[in-house]
Amino acid sequence: MKNHHARIASFLVLMLAALGGCSGERPADSSKKAAAAMDRIQGKAQILVESSGASDAALNAGGSSVYLWEGTRRYRLFLRMPAEVVHGKDYVAEGVFAQKAIDEIGDPDQGRNGYPLQSSCERVVRTAWSGLPFDAVDGYASLLRARVMRYPARPVFLVTRLRPVTSEESAAAAAESKKAAAAEEKDVPEVTVAADQQRAFLIGGPAVQTAPLWAPEGGTVRCKVVINTEGKISELETGAQLCETVPWSQFRYQAPVRGGHPVNVKTEVEVRFEPRK
Repeated sequence: MKNHHARIASFLVLMLAALGGCSGERPADSSKKAAAAMDRIQGKAQILVESSGASDAALNAGGSSVYLWEGTRRYRLFLRMPAEVVHGKDYVAEGVFAQKAIDEIGDPDQGRNGYPLQSSCERVVRTAWSGLPFDAVDGYASLLRARVMRYPARPVFLVTRLRPVTSEESAAAAAESKKAAAAEEKDVPEVTVAADQQRAFLIGGPAVQTAPLWAPEGGTVRCKVVINTEGKISELETGAQLCETVPWSQFRYQAPVRGGHPVNVKTEVEVRFEPRK
């Protein structure tokens, strides 16, 4: 009988230990999800006074339209609260890159029934700005959806924090800017090269990509670009939406030279978007 009670006691101890282990893992998992890192961008602010109606004004929290340039990519900042931003100064923004988040959420219909989904926009808003009442989430999500539907390839960034760059960040940005300026000196001649000829100098770059959710059928586009003396794409000279979604910073070419001297090259790059399955 004593052995019987001992076995029961041992069993209960093991059960309690197992339950304790399970209950100890859940908060850790939850905290990991809660502490999911926000997106971060750093660049030069551009302030524009746009007359695009009440919807764009709402994106600005009642102020002027604010953009942040990070390399060749321009982010439209979606501000929930007014912020004092100086045109031309460098800032760091933390928050949620809307299109990236929408694509990560996914769409069971692969974009064939419209992009983006309202539910995806609501989730993006909740991720950026937690604790909002239902009607506020619905309103912000509708604004976001309207903007992304109109310009699907033009990045929208929901801001949770916006601050000027620190002295260390500023020094690093200045060094990078100086390097870029040296690669784009005004006295460097510019030549035009046919797309087929320039392709031979491509070192690397994602020239084949999966079609975005907003253009699930895919297709092939030719994008007009400028390649600087370092072999990097420094400028996109087209407003085509598919061209704007290409990660141009990942492209590298052999440093262009003409007659033994560095040059900038105007050319076209062909990019193929494979249909979504």
